[in-house]
Amino acid sequence: MTLPPAEWRNREGLVQLADVLGDGAARYVGGAVRDTLLGLPVADIDIATRHAPDDVVAKLKAAGIRVVPTGIEHGTVTAVLASGPVEVTTLRRDVSTDGRRATVAFTDDWREDAARRDFTFNALYADTQTGVVYDYFDGLADLAARHVRFIGDPFRRIAEDHLRILRFFRFLARFGDTPDPAGLEACAARANDLMALSRERIADELLKLLVAKDAVRVVALMVDLGIFVPVLPEVGEAGVTRMRALAAAEAAAGIAPDAIRRLAALLPPDAAGAELVAGRLKLSNAQRRRLVTALAPPPHAAARELAYRAGLQSAQDVLLLADRESALGDLHDWVPPRLPVSGGALVERGLSKGPEVARALREIEDRWIAEGFPDATRVDAIADAVVSQLLRSASS
Repeated sequence: MTLPPAEWRNREGLVQLADVLGDGAARYVGGAVRDTLLGLPVADIDIATRHAPDDVVAKLKAAGIRVVPTGIEHGTVTAVLASGPVEVTTLRRDVSTDGRRATVAFTDDWREDAARRDFTFNALYADTQTGVVYDYFDGLADLAARHVRFIGDPFRRIAEDHLRILRFFRFLARFGDTPDPAGLEACAARANDLMALSRERIADELLKLLVAKDAVRVVALMVDLGIFVPVLPEVGEAGVTRMRALAAAEAAAGIAPDAIRRLAALLPPDAAGAELVAGRLKLSNAQRRRLVTALAPPPHAAARELAYRAGLQSAQDVLLLADRESALGDLHDWVPPRLPVSGGALVERGLSKGPEVARALREIEDRWIAEGFPDATRVDAIADAVVSQLLRSASS
């Protein structure tokens, strides 16, 4: 079998890179090969090579290709092409592993390199010049059957890198129809190993899983097997029910799945709990705010008020989670406006700088929102009324 034609194979500079590393010493590996065989778009390109890392650097520099030693101690350098970066990694074998990181040695044996990878369809290689596909562990058959299967002993693969538990389910959600029973057994038995991982790695893998094609079914399976218990004990059957409803609402509204929104569906509706989960997963500040808003939204807020106060994305989250997707039409092509009055304008009307102006701006803004964001003329009238009331109160 040879790799079929694909757009990514025509990227600028890739043919030159293949020639520099060529003569059977370099092969595309992993996702680029797997996804091309599935007819899916390819984002990242990885090349495995028999050349030692220093030799790769020397060859690329001699050819005028910029090279960055991104992980040279582990055999990886990045070739910076005009069409984007390509990671080039020397063939490796594991010397020791502790479930989080591995000590490696370099090798020239393709099968040995393949044996240290996680799943059979991720250990497919294709020659960079001829496109000939190499399959050492029946990955082609598993890919055709959409069968997610660890290479060799699943318990050993998980012991090498505990993140493979989550990767197993992510690939199952992305394009797997049938999980390997031995893989399921190992993932369930070793779920506690996830506690040894950094929370950033867990979050990265989990958020990718939640937007995969078959995420709802796979998350339900993970709940049944107790996979979430060590790191996200808040996720249970009620969360799966909410996520299933959310996925239906996203589909009905024609809105793409979103990982933070789906995470919110999985969690109990509690702001304090959302804060704890966001901290545990080390989410960004923006992600944390979205999660908290989704789980503790302003009560009875209209769509545009939500969008104004919390942002368009958070408004979508709240409406979809509350089964109010019909209100999304109010946000179509709507850009949240700015309040057309400033603190300076209120000072010119007679208010004192400081808390009095801040109080007046809040009241004006609340009335402006309640009236549906009227234009500047109406806001001036609202401002006049609020300022007059405050001045009368101050003088009485």
